[in-house]
Amino acid sequence: MSFKFLFKYIVIGDSGVGKSCLLLQFTEHKFQTVHEVTIGVEFGSRMVQIDDQQIKLQVFDTAGQETFRSIARSYYRGAAGALLVYDVTRRDSFEHLSTWLRDAREYSSPELVVIVVGNKCDLEAERQVPTEEGQKFADENGLVFMETSAMSAKNVERAFVSVANDVIKKINDGVIDPNTYPGIKLGPAYIQSNPEAAQAQKQNVVLTASTPAKESKSGGCGC
Repeated sequence: MSFKFLFKYIVIGDSGVGKSCLLLQFTEHKFQTVHEVTIGVEFGSRMVQIDDQQIKLQVFDTAGQETFRSIARSYYRGAAGALLVYDVTRRDSFEHLSTWLRDAREYSSPELVVIVVGNKCDLEAERQVPTEEGQKFADENGLVFMETSAMSAKNVERAFVSVANDVIKKINDGVIDPNTYPGIKLGPAYIQSNPEAAQAQKQNVVLTASTPAKESKSGGCGC
């Protein structure tokens, strides 16, 4: 299917907050109770429709362990959107958001669109972080906030699409130039209607995915 733009996304946050589960739910509409720990970076993609135009989202799910932080940072560069994820049942993952946000802003473009995602909201009985705290953190940092459940799929699609909507708005407002922004690739639909964009497309950064090693893990979804 022809698409207008391809947006590079990153999903960041502590290990075990459900990043890989969010990606799997978004790209394949599946949930796995047992999931392998991400080693380095995992990858997935999917098409979404925004304002009658097809947008392809290329999503890089980064490892949350400190050991792989330097590898993950290399994928921040040029990203158009980011999901900053914590687990509502783990206060420590929420307290680490500031560090993840600082990294994202340091290693990516100033125009990066970030949404704060409180995952596992289906586990209400185990909740340690009230919704109001997540909203307050987002408000203080000028970010959008949403709670999700990778298991039930609640707000998963909405979170990914919300970021894409904001990127499109920045393009329409002239804040982001899609011809030169490294985290945006011009799709066939755009080039067909803008022949002059072909040359700029050749100079744009090609977004590629690596195939990381994986390590098995037992227990619940700690992606």
